[in-house]
Amino acid sequence: MESSNPTQEPNDTAEKPTKREWILSELKFFSKLFVFILAFMTFVWGHYKIPSESMQPTLEVGDHLYVSKYAYGVSKHSLPYLLHKLPLPEGRIFSRIPKRGDVVVFRNPNSGIVMIKRVVGLPGDTVQVRSGQLFLNGDPINRDVIGNRLYREHANQRVRSVNAYQQTLPGMEEAFTIYERDDTYPLDNTPVFIVPEETVFFMGDNRDNSVDSRAANQGPGMVPMNYVIGRADRVMFSLKRCNRDEDLHCPPKGRFMEKL
Repeated sequence: MESSNPTQEPNDTAEKPTKREWILSELKFFSKLFVFILAFMTFVWGHYKIPSESMQPTLEVGDHLYVSKYAYGVSKHSLPYLLHKLPLPEGRIFSRIPKRGDVVVFRNPNSGIVMIKRVVGLPGDTVQVRSGQLFLNGDPINRDVIGNRLYREHANQRVRSVNAYQQTLPGMEEAFTIYERDDTYPLDNTPVFIVPEETVFFMGDNRDNSVDSRAANQGPGMVPMNYVIGRADRVMFSLKRCNRDEDLHCPPKGRFMEKL
């Protein structure tokens, strides 16, 4: 006598989620995605575009940068978009002072505008410019002549003539290039600045076309670490506007993930 074992038919009528359950599931997914993106853009990565010539020739108008936000720790100014305006406490987590020569993105403490400059003075340093010559802790920082260059200003399309120099700050391994129109511009002669603790002194590489820590009234002045956003590490790509046929100095072609 054969025993009968009834076979179970697969259940093709599994319950489908209700519309409310589906909406809640989607909201959970996008909430997690938003938290991940917010954390990534706060603690790890930032993308910034260069709007002016103040850091030429290191950075050109149209350069898109990768900025390391964890390099110096995190403050509320590391938050993307307008989230830094939230009523969050001041201060910095895992704060680390930049090195001289680092190219740094920060928020202007006076205007709130995001800026990018090179670190020249660290806490305890004295900084002064006399007739275009940079003095750091009383010692002149040499500038070696490269020669004359031409570049076109982005705002008014005027061709500007500058003198190019190479300069190396104490502690740097590689030289960088600076521009000077001449040595008689307003920020070419300054008082002696003493950099306070947890504060950084910034200057642009295009020295006579940069509003930086030398300009205490019109510029950012010396910048507290709380306002530092991150270190500019690479040019991700560049939308060049340079016409090489006009004897203008242009950056190398094909700038992609170029290390600063």
